[in-house]
Amino acid sequence: MITTVTVCLLLSLSASSYAGKAETEQMVKTVCAPCHGVDGFSLVLAYPNLAGQQKKYMIEQLKAFRSGARQSPKLMNPVAEKLSDAEIKDLAKYFSKLSPCKDACAATANTTTKN
Repeated sequence: MITTVTVCLLLSLSASSYAGKAETEQMVKTVCAPCHGVDGFSLVLAYPNLAGQQKKYMIEQLKAFRSGARQSPKLMNPVAEKLSDAEIKDLAKYFSKLSPCKDACAATANTTTKN
């Protein structure tokens, strides 16, 4: 038999994980997307694509920007300085799960299967 406490605990855990995902997606849209795109594909050639980037690498780089060990004084340092460890991990997870190829992968897959 499930107790009221158990139900409340499960609901709070699922709500907090949803809020984390929603907050990460909102952060991507407002903070990351202007340069790196919501889908992780840069809108400007000077900025790297983040889609499919390794999670560990992204965490290391964002922490380096935050600490000042990696310099980008006008762009990334001010952004990263405001990120918590949890936000850095969430952003790295978000971008690492995106496909690293855009339309070219679908086109390649279509030509490969037709041959």
